[in-house]
Amino acid sequence: MGPQDDLFGDTPSAQASGPSAPEPARAFRPLADRMRPQTIEEFAGQVRVVGESAPLRVAMEKGQAHSCLLWGPPGVGKTTLARLYADRLNAEIVYMSAVEAGVRELRGVIQAAKDRRATNGRLTVLFLDEIHRFNKSQQDQLLPSVERGVLVLVGATTENPSFSLNNALLSRLRVYRLEPLDDEALERLLSRALAHPQGVVETTGGVPLRIEPAIRARLVATADGDARRLLTLLELAAQLADESDDGEERIVGEATLEALVQQSPRRFDQGGDEFYDQISAMHKSIRGSNPDAGAYWLLRMLDGGADPAYLARRLVRIASEDIGNADPRALEIALNAWTAYDRLGVPEGELMLTQAAMYLAVAPKSNAVYKAHNALLATVRERGSDPVPMHLRNAPTSLMEREGWGKGYRYAHDEPDAYAAGETYLPDGIAHQRYYQPVERGLERMIAERMAHWDERDEAAGAGERRSG
Repeated sequence: MGPQDDLFGDTPSAQASGPSAPEPARAFRPLADRMRPQTIEEFAGQVRVVGESAPLRVAMEKGQAHSCLLWGPPGVGKTTLARLYADRLNAEIVYMSAVEAGVRELRGVIQAAKDRRATNGRLTVLFLDEIHRFNKSQQDQLLPSVERGVLVLVGATTENPSFSLNNALLSRLRVYRLEPLDDEALERLLSRALAHPQGVVETTGGVPLRIEPAIRARLVATADGDARRLLTLLELAAQLADESDDGEERIVGEATLEALVQQSPRRFDQGGDEFYDQISAMHKSIRGSNPDAGAYWLLRMLDGGADPAYLARRLVRIASEDIGNADPRALEIALNAWTAYDRLGVPEGELMLTQAAMYLAVAPKSNAVYKAHNALLATVRERGSDPVPMHLRNAPTSLMEREGWGKGYRYAHDEPDAYAAGETYLPDGIAHQRYYQPVERGLERMIAERMAHWDERDEAAGAGERRSG
């Protein structure tokens, strides 16, 4: 089975065998497969993992076998690293995809690894792609073999292993975090593909390919940290490139590049780590009062295919959680932006969401309502069913009136400034507790002054203990 997330394409297919198998004149091999690194020195990027003195590099050079997890986005070298690691260990490597395989296939691999070790002492490396797709029972099948060293497990995942792998398996694996490739690493890869005998010239039939520096830079940017995407784009560019007047070379022009860029979406995983990292960045940028960053992350997610309704809901939440009564207009603007997007759609509606994000970013900030909400909710759950104070109860019948329902209630509108100084409204035991603490920003500055004035009147009226935080 071929891996789902190989840096330079799927692993080579098994060759057809038998007298009836046709022999192709020339089997197609994508550029990404032809440019697969054969040594760790040819591997692009990931200095923190395989650079000089990096942990995996040291283990490979010393031939130290250990089970590990390669965690990172697509196209950063997980499958290639597994193959290079197996080569250094002189081990048999078995490729398996958790999307396609089950317990039966896994047991077959484990038994073959036992037989191989018993027969010739050779180690088996199991590269398990998309390991997060295995459920708990499937992951548990790996535990004894990994524990006893029957095989070396190299798992690959694009998902956060803290959430996708069970603790028992995770504790037996050394985790290596792989990052998207930077522009420098991608540029080196591009140069290697242009100069390599099996690189771009094989795609063009031996004719050199010329790419101007500005177009090279845009090609690298479009790859978005993904080496496989870069090589795929480069191969397409070579196929679409125009011949020079003398026929001596092919040239990648602006028109070719634009066609490629329009068909190459940004890296975005709806519901995965990329999604939650970016929504976190948007929320924190707006909370931190940075309108440019807030709008940037909003548009990054829209460009990547995020649900606009989800983003609109998050803006509404920010308006209450991080701004609250410091600027009540924030909630209105966020809701209006959501409505406008529903009515206008793309692209006009995106402008309204951007406007809302920028307004929320520059609005005065207060989490006083959010904190009061959480504190009050905790009190409700801790105290249970506190009875309503008698003076706050309605007395719709004469019996209830005789029993004291509503006795002593003071109608606020009949009091000076419509405020019944000294009156309490919470249950006994928390009657003087203060949950809402306005900040000294925006409208809440005025609210705080008003509440302080009410406190003074309560004290003057002999309300007893002053409300305290």
